[in-house]
Amino acid sequence: MRTALFQLDAFTRRRFAGNPAAVMPMEAFPSDAVLQAVAAENNLAETAFLVRQGEDYQLRWFTPTTEVPLCGHATLASAAVVMERLEPHRRRVVFHSASGPLTVERSDAGYVMNFPGRPVRPVPTPAGLLEALGVAPSEVLADAFNYLVLLESARVVRELAPDIAALGRMDRSGIIVTGPGDGNYDFVSRYFAPAKGIPEDPVTGSAHCALAPFWADRLNRREFLAYQASRRGGEIICRCAADRVELEGTVVFYLEGEAQIV
Repeated sequence: MRTALFQLDAFTRRRFAGNPAAVMPMEAFPSDAVLQAVAAENNLAETAFLVRQGEDYQLRWFTPTTEVPLCGHATLASAAVVMERLEPHRRRVVFHSASGPLTVERSDAGYVMNFPGRPVRPVPTPAGLLEALGVAPSEVLADAFNYLVLLESARVVRELAPDIAALGRMDRSGIIVTGPGDGNYDFVSRYFAPAKGIPEDPVTGSAHCALAPFWADRLNRREFLAYQASRRGGEIICRCAADRVELEGTVVFYLEGEAQIV
C-alpha cells in the first residue's frame, strides 16, 4: 500500500518555524496499529490521516505514541493539502473527527478553523506542579484535558525551563502555561505534553481552544493575536464566538512524496 505524504509547517509564514505536521490522504484507514506505526515512523508531533467521505473528509490525528481527540496545527495542514493539492478549487472543507465536524475556510492570509471551545475552571494547585515548573503560578485552572497555568509575565513564560519528566506524571495529559503578551501579542503561551510523547509542542491549536476563552474573560475582548513561545514559535489569530473558537493561521509546504505503508 502506497500513499501520498505531505509535510508542512503550520502557524508560520516561513519554513523551519511553526509546528511541523505530516498529512497522509488514504482510500481507507488501515488498522489503528498501522496508523500508530506510521505516526511513530514520521516522528512528528502529529500525523493527520484523511479519508474522503462524500464532499467531506474523515480526519484522525496521531502523535508518535497515541491518538489524540483534537489537533489544530495538523488540521490546518490538512486543510492546505485539500485546498492546495487535492482539490485546489475549494475554499471550504469539513473534517469529521473525534471532536465533531470541524470547518476550515480560506482567508486572505491563510485558513480559518472553527473548533469547539474548551473553557477552564479554577482548581487547587496539583501536587508536584510547582516543583515541576520551578516557578509559582499566579493561578491554576483545568479542563478535561489540560492544566492551564497563569504566570506573571511573558518573560517568565519564555524563560521557563520545567522538569519535563515531572510534568509527564501529572494527572492531565498536557500543561499549558500562559502570560500577558509582549510586543504586538495579546498573550503568549507554551505547551508541554510528555504524557503524549511530546515534551514541548511548538504551536498548539487545541491549547488555544482553552486560551482564547480564558483571555477573553480577563481582557473583555473576543479577538487576539497570540504567540506560542517555543523554540520554533508561531502566531495564531484567535476569535471567540459563543462556545466555539476560530483559529486563523498560515502554512508552508516543506515535503511532498509517497510512503510505502504495507
